[in-house]
Amino acid sequence: IFASEEMNPEDFYSDDEMIITISHFGYIKRTPLTEFRTQNRGGVGAKGSQTRDEDFVEYIYPATNHNYMLFFTQKGKCYWLKVYEIPEGTKTSKGRAIQNLLNIDSDDSITAFVRVLTLDDEEYINSNYLVFGTQSGVVKKTLLEAYSRPRQNGVIAIGLREDDQVISVRLTDGKKDIIMANRNGRAIRFNEEDVRPMGRTATGVKGMTLDEDGEDYVIGMICMDPDSKDTILVVSEQGYGKRTMLNDEDGEPVYRITYRGGKGVKTLNITEKTGKLVAIKSVTDDNDLMIINKSGITIRVKISDIRTMGRATQGVRLINLEKRNDEIASVCKVNSEEEIDEVETVLPEDVDSEENFTDEVNE
Repeated sequence: IFASEEMNPEDFYSDDEMIITISHFGYIKRTPLTEFRTQNRGGVGAKGSQTRDEDFVEYIYPATNHNYMLFFTQKGKCYWLKVYEIPEGTKTSKGRAIQNLLNIDSDDSITAFVRVLTLDDEEYINSNYLVFGTQSGVVKKTLLEAYSRPRQNGVIAIGLREDDQVISVRLTDGKKDIIMANRNGRAIRFNEEDVRPMGRTATGVKGMTLDEDGEDYVIGMICMDPDSKDTILVVSEQGYGKRTMLNDEDGEPVYRITYRGGKGVKTLNITEKTGKLVAIKSVTDDNDLMIINKSGITIRVKISDIRTMGRATQGVRLINLEKRNDEIASVCKVNSEEEIDEVETVLPEDVDSEENFTDEVNE
């Protein structure tokens, strides 16, 4: 007879390759990678059409059953699931609401997800970091090791000041450039080495200084390799957007590198016509953009159709909202339809399997 402590649930699940999908409305499932290889093409969400109240896949993570998913809430807590604990579903099934799988307080909500390979490998957890960005411009960096002891009821992931909330969490190797953008159209770029590692419950340090109009806040944070060829996309409330290179062809920074805590540089020329900034993403031509309006209409735009421009220009109109008297509620990056079915079968060893984790625009 086996003693109960000898029975490890992991023993019942082979370390099979899975694809984890999380939908815009917060439904999660894992699907065996083999299902993506054999089935016919199946689009996800609206195929370039306008839909109302339709959910769609917002995040796709390649993983194996023994990997972990970390979930972070607006109020700064961290929760864990082993991949095999995520309900299994087919490519077309809806999945389960994340809120129902974790012991999250009723007045809190998930705002970021991170997939990690393991929490048992000392070298891995002591050479990777979690970088947090908050609405008030605070940034915090902590070794992954501090989050390597899962607890059923979650743990404090960051000490938040009153009225602040987590908007983004990224897994990094300690060498990324951090870019934060504010509602008034500016962005700051600094290297994460400017942010010294702190303990799990620490508050963090100033990443960006906000305007003193009482209405400004950080709308997004991304982490990129300093020499990344990905482009930075910003989108405004009234449907204007713009793609800019992180660095020019000579490797010179388009978004100049400063020390953390500054006001940043203009990333979109904000006018009455454009409205305030609502999103910043790092994107490639292989991505599509899902734009969700306050009226509930969802529109899908190909990133490759948005040309790359200078940093301080007004951008181009991605979607015409004037006639509708509508505004953009949130924006997210998704894989193009073709890519959904040709999911990369090689599981990446890099820390950021999927760049974008936190992409809700906080109303």
